[in-house]
Amino acid sequence: MNNAIDLAEKLISAPSVTPATGLVFDVMEAMLEPLGFEVHRFVKGEEPDGPVENLFAIRRGPEGSKHFAFAGHLDVVPPGEGWTSAPFAPEQRGDLLYGRGAVDMKGSIASMVAAMADVPADAGTVSFIITGDEEGPAVYGTRALIDFMKESGDTPDLCLVGEPTSVNQLGDMIKIGRRGSVNIWIEVEGTQGHVAYPHLADNPLPKLVAILAELDALVLDEGTEWFQPSNLEITDLEVGNPAHNVIPAKATARISIRFNDTHSGASLSELVGAIAERHGGAAKPIISGEPFLTPPGDFSRIVAEAVKAETGLDPEPSTTGGTSDARFLRAVCPVIEFGLCNATMHKRDEAVAMEDLQTLARIYARIAKAVLSA
Repeated sequence: MNNAIDLAEKLISAPSVTPATGLVFDVMEAMLEPLGFEVHRFVKGEEPDGPVENLFAIRRGPEGSKHFAFAGHLDVVPPGEGWTSAPFAPEQRGDLLYGRGAVDMKGSIASMVAAMADVPADAGTVSFIITGDEEGPAVYGTRALIDFMKESGDTPDLCLVGEPTSVNQLGDMIKIGRRGSVNIWIEVEGTQGHVAYPHLADNPLPKLVAILAELDALVLDEGTEWFQPSNLEITDLEVGNPAHNVIPAKATARISIRFNDTHSGASLSELVGAIAERHGGAAKPIISGEPFLTPPGDFSRIVAEAVKAETGLDPEPSTTGGTSDARFLRAVCPVIEFGLCNATMHKRDEAVAMEDLQTLARIYARIAKAVLSA
């Protein structure tokens, strides 16, 4: 098995703030080709959401064999200031490897590549679905890769996404689903005027307050067997009125809803739109993703058994947390997410335990071999 630590250092050393293109994909290609992978790269999209580079690599097994895919992203969030060491100069201190992307998710991708040295080429077909735009708008990333796979006839039977799902120690949690996400902008138009002459104006703020009060009082559901209750949060409120004696002409707000599988993005958008309209406002929704669930079964059992064999832990199946590109891949095949501990993702001094990288590589190898032989 290749050294996952060395591979992670190479990936971290290639700066790739979202949307990522270029060098980091050169590094990834150089890792995969010696393992027998046929590498396809393409750039998609234009500003402001692009260009984005994507990579699909495949090592074909015998005719008719199963196809197992690893999926992930090489882009990272901006590092920000205040790092103890340079964010794109990986540094080992104690038992930790520091660098932007160490956890989310260059470390997991390094472990995926390292695992492949232990999976025989004749075991079956293995592919890598790697985007440069998961941390950003995700417009030209995994969705473009799905189109590519469909056109080439290389859609997998099962897919494992390497998002950092572990909480307190490697192997304590896997994700078998995720809640959906919709952001909705609410706007109320009024008529500007002097506060001393309110009859000549139409103040939009009381209407917006009424909309938000009704939305905030909603109980969307009580949760389900696998999902926590849906939650609606008011995330922005803007009037932009610098004058104390002027009734504003317009008021806007933004809400964000994370929802389980008792709802859809469309049904929630309709609900919010009706409430806004009733009070004289309008709503504009943008649906980021729908909820999905990969019910516990053979795939989750394989993942859990591999985790236990290497860590001794029985991972908790969960649907908590934010969205990931699994929300797109679930339309192709069953998807499970499993990866490193998420305590430092998106933080300064992001770091991964080097032993975890090696252990994760062994877990990934077990999963791939078990899926392909099932």
